[in-house]
Amino acid sequence: MAMAALRREGRRFAVSPNPIAAVRSSIFPAEEQAPLGVRSISTQIVRNRMKSVRNIQKITKAMKMVAASKLRAIQSKAENSRGLWQPFTALLGDTPSVEVKKDVIVTISSDKGLCGGINSTSVKISKALHKLTAGPDKETKYVILGEKAKAQLIRDSKKDIELNITELQKNPLNYAQVSVIADDILKNVEYDALRVVFNKFQSVVAFLPTVSTVLSPEVVEKESEAGGKLGDLDSYEVEGGETKSEILQNLTEFQFSCVMFNAVLENACSEQGARMSAMDSSSRNAGEMLDRLTLTYNRTRQASITTELIEIISGASALEG
Repeated sequence: MAMAALRREGRRFAVSPNPIAAVRSSIFPAEEQAPLGVRSISTQIVRNRMKSVRNIQKITKAMKMVAASKLRAIQSKAENSRGLWQPFTALLGDTPSVEVKKDVIVTISSDKGLCGGINSTSVKISKALHKLTAGPDKETKYVILGEKAKAQLIRDSKKDIELNITELQKNPLNYAQVSVIADDILKNVEYDALRVVFNKFQSVVAFLPTVSTVLSPEVVEKESEAGGKLGDLDSYEVEGGETKSEILQNLTEFQFSCVMFNAVLENACSEQGARMSAMDSSSRNAGEMLDRLTLTYNRTRQASITTELIEIISGASALEG
């Protein structure tokens, strides 16, 4: 009798055969529901994910444009700096195979990441050089420029790090700045050979790991007396009353500063080119992820609409029955 009265008043109690489904319907909105046992995702979660991916894509595109502008500014300097060290190579040579007792490996890297594998490449070359130049009567030390190479080399070669310089690109690079760093290295490090490891810029998508060797004045004089390519030094006429050792001292110091200037600029160009390539790849990946998320969102939304329609039709059929 009571149930009949309630029906006459337009009220209907439906006893659910599945109490878990009834609890779900009272807690979650209809668009976030899915049949039990089926993996589902909320449209709100997908929308939030799409928003975050879209923001990341904007950031990567902006970083690519910034890297492109920095690359244009540095590339001309790097190309002009190549004319500084080439005459020294023609005069003093570049002999990486010379064996000395005290080797110093100058590893040039960047302070920031998101630039591909240029820093890992420099560290790998430096470690390989360290193994080649190490020996019972030999000493090999590291001089590190950049935070990224320091973070990798300090793990297993902390005792071999002689000097570490960071924030090199905080200000626009110029010869005066790099020459001060080169002079600091020469004053604080004992060496027979300085081996500068850097990435030579070739194009936006390509760089070449390079090692430039600068010998100490004593080693240059010994190699000159022994003949070979460095033996041509005696064919030059010396003016000004300076001795050969003093001239070699000045030449090697100036050679090192010029090599360092070119190496820092080449590595900076390679860094910005690699960052452009990495950010372009990240932007494309974000676009592909956004397409997949849009498809997932549309499917989820369509599934929720279909579910609502089925519930309406089922309710209408129940009322008619």
